[in-house]
Amino acid sequence: MLDEHTRECLAIEVGKSLRNQDVILSLSRLMRIYGKPAFIRSDNGAEFTATAVMKWLRDNNVGPAFIKPGSPWQNGFVESFNGKLRDECLNREWFITRQEAKVLIEKWRQFYNNERPHSALGNRTPAQAGLQRLQIQKA
Repeated sequence: MLDEHTRECLAIEVGKSLRNQDVILSLSRLMRIYGKPAFIRSDNGAEFTATAVMKWLRDNNVGPAFIKPGSPWQNGFVESFNGKLRDECLNREWFITRQEAKVLIEKWRQFYNNERPHSALGNRTPAQAGLQRLQIQKA
């Protein structure tokens, strides 16, 4: 899950599959930490379009914002992130257990957010972009 403005990766859920309950738990946890967004942009995957998720979003006054099917360019920075995750982490590691995958993927997520500069952010890290955003909002 990414912040559209700072490109910060807020979470990567590791599992064999994701169910609608997993999406709700993850979003609930992230909202407690970062606050409630105006909307959640996603593809049209079953885990995001499920009735339970749509009801939960409605009950929390968060709008869904789906990209058109077959239009990944509408969510280009997420597609770019997915490619970086695959190239820099998933294709380089051989995970023996799910726990090992969780640890190594989380380690990469921390690197991505705190050490890896992004050209789209003026060669700042997502963490630096987020700090600057907070400082601007406080001013």
